[in-house]
Amino acid sequence: MFLLAHVSDIHLAPLPAPGLAELISKQGLGYLNWLRKRRAIHRTEVLAAVIADLKAQTPDHIAVTGDLVNLSLSNEFARARAWLEGLSPPEGATFVPGNHDAYVRGAADHASRDWANYMRGDNGEPFPFIRRRDNVALIGVSSALPTLPLAATGEVGAEQLTRLGDLLASLAQENLFRVVLIHHPPVSGVNRFRRLRDAPALRDLLRKHGADLVLHGHLHETSLIWITGPRESIPCIGAPSASAASGHHDEPAGYNLIEIDGEPGAWHCMTIARGMRDDGTIAEISRQMLTG
Repeated sequence: MFLLAHVSDIHLAPLPAPGLAELISKQGLGYLNWLRKRRAIHRTEVLAAVIADLKAQTPDHIAVTGDLVNLSLSNEFARARAWLEGLSPPEGATFVPGNHDAYVRGAADHASRDWANYMRGDNGEPFPFIRRRDNVALIGVSSALPTLPLAATGEVGAEQLTRLGDLLASLAQENLFRVVLIHHPPVSGVNRFRRLRDAPALRDLLRKHGADLVLHGHLHETSLIWITGPRESIPCIGAPSASAASGHHDEPAGYNLIEIDGEPGAWHCMTIARGMRDDGTIAEISRQMLTG
């Protein structure tokens, strides 16, 4: 059995103070929102408890689906790299960025510099990339892009979509369990200011080429939505923010465990949601068999 842990929306706290140039940009508005609301939601001690519980499960691999940082401040990126290195060596964890990791123009350059070892394929390829681990193929897709204030939309883009279709088709011939990692959920019904802009195109691609599982973040909630595949529906699983304290509008912090077993044509896959209880401990919230 292959055990995959899925954690998302880290939002590392505390947030360092922005520089003057950052204060007069979109980041300044975000900083005011952090001081007014978000610093009470995303707590260092909550994240530490979640990650300690995750490590205790001894997963074979960890998928991190975005939003390591908050405002893409220049001094957030190195600290986030240290956090990733404390989570796992690069071979044991895969990261795809979220909208907060590309909050403003130029942020992607910082991410590429500091987090590159966690977000490229086995052959060093950029997005979309493949990491093969046992009989599982992890396919990293970036939906992160800078947006106007008050917007948190994402986009895969035509170039990535074209290459992703080729990758999924090729992997189908390898008989691997295909897991797509993306920050924005490729589902319908998401608020237009938070949606994946080309979600219909990504769903069409998945309908044509298939995948066995999609993991995402962004909505800060545990979720399971089925999207159409070429033969069977594809489970699309979301995770809460890993640092969200209880008592706010966000779902309390947690993460997912994915058990993958079996063989092509007879896969067994179960998702287990673990989350923070009122007493501050982490426990199993639910489990559901997806295949088999």
